[in-house]
Amino acid sequence: MDYKNSGVDIEAGYRSVELMKEHIKNTMRSEVLTNIGGFSGAFSMEKFKNMEKPTLVSGTDGVGTKIKLAFLMDKHDTVGIDCVAMCVNDIACAGGEPLFFLDYIACGKNIPEKIATIVSGVAEGCVQSDCALIGGETAEHPGLMPEDEYDLAGFAVGIVDEKDLITGKDIKPGDTLIGIKSSGVHSNGFSLVRSIFDMTEESLNTYYDELGATLGEVLITPTRIYVKGLRAVKEAGVRIKGASHITGGGFYENIPRMLPDGTTAKIDKSSYEVPAIFKLMAAKGNVEEHVMYNTYNMGIGMVLAVDSADADKVIKALESAGDSAVVIGEVVEGTEGVIIC
Repeated sequence: MDYKNSGVDIEAGYRSVELMKEHIKNTMRSEVLTNIGGFSGAFSMEKFKNMEKPTLVSGTDGVGTKIKLAFLMDKHDTVGIDCVAMCVNDIACAGGEPLFFLDYIACGKNIPEKIATIVSGVAEGCVQSDCALIGGETAEHPGLMPEDEYDLAGFAVGIVDEKDLITGKDIKPGDTLIGIKSSGVHSNGFSLVRSIFDMTEESLNTYYDELGATLGEVLITPTRIYVKGLRAVKEAGVRIKGASHITGGGFYENIPRMLPDGTTAKIDKSSYEVPAIFKLMAAKGNVEEHVMYNTYNMGIGMVLAVDSADADKVIKALESAGDSAVVIGEVVEGTEGVIIC
């Protein structure tokens, strides 16, 4: 009897690391001081010593039950982008620049090629956010997880000068709310998605004219990363007063998290076109509008609060970074948190 016969293949682990390296090297920043495969990752803070008060910000998350879709479609090269996005977008909400990322993959059986494909997505998310992938862990769990399944989580660390922290404390009535468009459902509410649609090969391969693609193609689309867009706003000399990453809980839970007491976000739902996937979900699942806005991003992945005089400048900066943005409302007095009208 040996470790391999008990279900853990150490040699497969070694091969996984070797296959990962090709993808990981594309994420390197000059501050990275260690190589992949060591016991820890080292990252120099030398470049940030000129900040008045350098402040670390962090985020951690997983992909949630969207990962079930990857199993059903046998497509594993995009969920890593989702994992990175869920972490680095939160850091960007605080005004931070993501510095490095570490992932954790738990699997029933370590198939090196599959693990490397998953990590290729993680690496792509890091490239999109200028974040170095400096380490991670792949844990084989025979008997605990089915051989063909895995779970993926990670965390990121970023930095911001304390004076540049986005806290929301200065938001006031009259400020403009700018919505940055999402790439689709992102990585939230998939338990409801899986209740609305039959999660079968036939269902996922069904083409919908209103989607312009198959259901599976639309649902698996990775979460948009907003790091470069928010950086472009900062470089344009505009101060973002508040930022809300629209994840699980949709508009009603996430937008109030950036608002000070006594203020409410008034959202004009006609200010942009809700993507077809959300309309299809609401119709097919008979889901009430309030539930949709309380679960999904409804086409807006990030909401920024800015001075009304800066709105046009913010939208122009976001568009220069490849994002699409629109004024979706304003801040008003009140205690409701969010009003959607």
